[in-house]
Amino acid sequence: MFPYFIMLVFCGIPLFFMELSFGQFASQGCLGVWRVSPMFKGVGYGMMVVSTYIGIYYNVVICIAFYYFFVSMTHTLPWTYCSNPWNTPDCAGVLDSNLSSRVALNITQLLNSTQKRTSPSEEYWRRYVLNLSDDIGNLGEVRLPLLGCLGVSWVVVFLCLIKGVKSSGKVVYFTATFPYVVLTILFVRGITLEGAVTGIMYYLTPQWDKILNAKVWGDAASQIFYSLGCAWGGLITMASYNKFHNNCYRDSIIISITNCATSVYAGFVIFSILGFMAKHLGVDVSKVADHGPGLAFVAYPEALTLLPISPLWSILFFFMLILLGLGTQFCLLETLVTAIVDEVGNEWIIRKKTFVTLGVAVAGFLLGVPLTTQAGIYWLLLMDNYAASFSLVVISCIMCVAIMYIYGHRNYFKDIEMMLGFPPPLFFQICWRFISPAIIFFILVFTVIQYRPISYNEYVYPAWAISIGFLMALSSVICIPIYAIYKVCRSEGDTLLERLKNATKASKDWGPALPEHRSGRYAPVFSPSTESHLEVQPLQPEKGQNEAVAASPVQGSNGSAHSQDSRL
Repeated sequence: MFPYFIMLVFCGIPLFFMELSFGQFASQGCLGVWRVSPMFKGVGYGMMVVSTYIGIYYNVVICIAFYYFFVSMTHTLPWTYCSNPWNTPDCAGVLDSNLSSRVALNITQLLNSTQKRTSPSEEYWRRYVLNLSDDIGNLGEVRLPLLGCLGVSWVVVFLCLIKGVKSSGKVVYFTATFPYVVLTILFVRGITLEGAVTGIMYYLTPQWDKILNAKVWGDAASQIFYSLGCAWGGLITMASYNKFHNNCYRDSIIISITNCATSVYAGFVIFSILGFMAKHLGVDVSKVADHGPGLAFVAYPEALTLLPISPLWSILFFFMLILLGLGTQFCLLETLVTAIVDEVGNEWIIRKKTFVTLGVAVAGFLLGVPLTTQAGIYWLLLMDNYAASFSLVVISCIMCVAIMYIYGHRNYFKDIEMMLGFPPPLFFQICWRFISPAIIFFILVFTVIQYRPISYNEYVYPAWAISIGFLMALSSVICIPIYAIYKVCRSEGDTLLERLKNATKASKDWGPALPEHRSGRYAPVFSPSTESHLEVQPLQPEKGQNEAVAASPVQGSNGSAHSQDSRL
């Protein structure tokens, strides 16, 4: 928790504000904003690649939550007892009536120190839901129930985004607020259970010996980047739909603090019930706590079986997971669609944006099919650990450097002042220029030094799988130097230095998207012939204004700009 709050204050909030102000000022998606320094457009492509990877595997997590949601609609949860066809002799459920007979194993098993209890929820997860294969290369068959749920989750995402931010904006009012109701219900239920205090104390007690472990700091950074959505491109995309003078500074402070307070609150909900489960089993909380999918689909569901009316709590919990996941998925898909539409930029694709959304959703579904196979969870964790972990940190660091040192911090501070009416506070100026890039850089270095290969429970990933993981991580970061080299080669200039200057210089169409906001150094310069032409306009001011607006090259993902353009 200590590294988490340090990362929030010095990296999370400053970078969140930077991305919001960046997208809002230009009214462009994660590609269009790089008119600020065209050589760094590769950062935008890197964000798109990261969003693609996360979008593919994140919807698989949602589809598993859908599956658990549907199977919870029963009198008894299917992972409550060990009497099912998929259970093994090692299974020992805390509610099993025949637990004592299962404990009375033969003497050789009792003497075998490797013998350990497996819970019915773990066997249900591994042997029934996933039907897990023995190796990442052994894909096995597609799990049809998961494939069906994957289709359902992509259909839901597409329908909610069918009209872009206009439709998703309405849906998010529900998906962002209802989880608080569920969290509160589960919190009240959790803290009234016996042993809840033990779990909460385990959650709140700091383990100071881990403060020097770089992985803890790296995990804190990843958690902040994930929960706030920094470097995904989603913040820039969503901010591009804001009104130009919207106070995004206030928004960034409120959202960041609320978001992280919610994470801490959710910790109380989880650990109160895990403490109850530890008390019930007579073991330490650390023995029942898990990480990754194991917490959401093994430890917590097993704890829910101990509660009265357990199907109700299970339905509520997985419904909350689905809503939280969909909120993230809307943002990821909208990022990709907006970037594609803005990049092509012609009238046809703006009118057919729904078909672009459909195309991205279908592609996401097809690419997610391998993750529903028997080896799917291995691939999902590989993507989670490599495709979108350290690459997020690299992208953020380069974005900071490009805006602060290439475009120039004074220019950017003036842009924010022009948009908000005040420059960014001194704390943010210092963080953007020095502290945030430095912290990100050191975390990156120490993560590399203390690197350990990925594993899933006892399974250790083979070298070829880890190589694929590194290639996925590099595929987003490599966009930055490749595009930079391409841009320098295509720029005008006789010497390399001249080409570099021209490639990094802000393009002429950088600035606010709508003409009425282009004041000061962004004000259009009229030639004498244009001025004389404007002076002899017919006395039809409304028609003249309409023609001027219709003729103005308003592009970008600003919703008002697009609708105004097409309507005229």
